[in-house]
Amino acid sequence: MSWVWRRKAARVVALDQGGRVFLINAIDPGDATKPAWWEIPGGGIDGGESSEHAVARELWEEGGITEARVGPVIWTQHVNFTFAGYHFDQDEVVHVAWCDSSSTTEPGHLELFEAMAFRGARWWTMDELLANGEPTLPPRLRELLPPIIAGELPDPPLDISP
Repeated sequence: MSWVWRRKAARVVALDQGGRVFLINAIDPGDATKPAWWEIPGGGIDGGESSEHAVARELWEEGGITEARVGPVIWTQHVNFTFAGYHFDQDEVVHVAWCDSSSTTEPGHLELFEAMAFRGARWWTMDELLANGEPTLPPRLRELLPPIIAGELPDPPLDISP
């Protein structure tokens, strides 16, 4: 039996002034059979850290985004996955944030496995995302994103668990 890393995590749907969404392109450095995917930024919540602070930190670490107004939690999910040979069992909250895309630079601080997985990042229009067939995380991102871009934020947050 392999070790399971149970944790709380925070992710973020980062939108710019034009309604584009920021996504990170990644691979699993521990499994070359997995295809690359596009994901919303995020990661583990550090001890004593709020989810709002965690997503602002993750935006800087993973996207180099320094200007963001973090909004409410819009989605929650419980996920199990393997990444870099580690099994994760995590409860996630997903915030929305409004960002200045012109403040985007290179990632601010990627951890070792993140750096090995990182293939790039970019801002996507909804049309571009719909026309692209590559996998996304969360898997239903293309379905869930249009109301968020339109400013229709669910209250209470929507459980999007697979």
